[in-house]
Amino acid sequence: CTEAGVSQGAFYHHFDSKQALFLHLLGIWLQQMDQNFHSLRRAAPDVPSAIISMGRLAGGLMQAADMRNSLFLGFWSQAQRDPLVWQAAIAPYQRYLAYFTELLRQGTAEGSLRPVDSQAAARMLLALALGLLMQGMFDPRGADWAEETAQSVEYLMNGLARRQI
Repeated sequence: CTEAGVSQGAFYHHFDSKQALFLHLLGIWLQQMDQNFHSLRRAAPDVPSAIISMGRLAGGLMQAADMRNSLFLGFWSQAQRDPLVWQAAIAPYQRYLAYFTELLRQGTAEGSLRPVDSQAAARMLLALALGLLMQGMFDPRGADWAEETAQSVEYLMNGLARRQI
């Protein structure tokens, strides 16, 4: 509130809590990411190329966001104690798990990916993204996290691809 130059009363007029603000901002961020993912998929010649492009985009967005932000950390702390906040936090994960599971199935169907358990591969992809996000939080200057994310997703997709990308 101090940085924004508004009173706490004005803040709570618009948002019930810091968590409500975080969820609102997260929703906007995820909506933009979803739109970008769909555009990248339409423009890509195949699924592996699309996922690599998505990794580059996500890495750049993660690096641009200050993941050490106290609002972000406070939100996760609250999520551990509040079942409603936890459900709101886990919903995007579940949505992206379903999205990437289907996308990987499409890659197998189009012949660009080896036949694998699509849901297990989607979990691995999300684990990679979340792990890189955490590393970026703990050591923001330790690497170029946008480049690390892009390179890591490319390594994963090369392992799943029928051919080298």
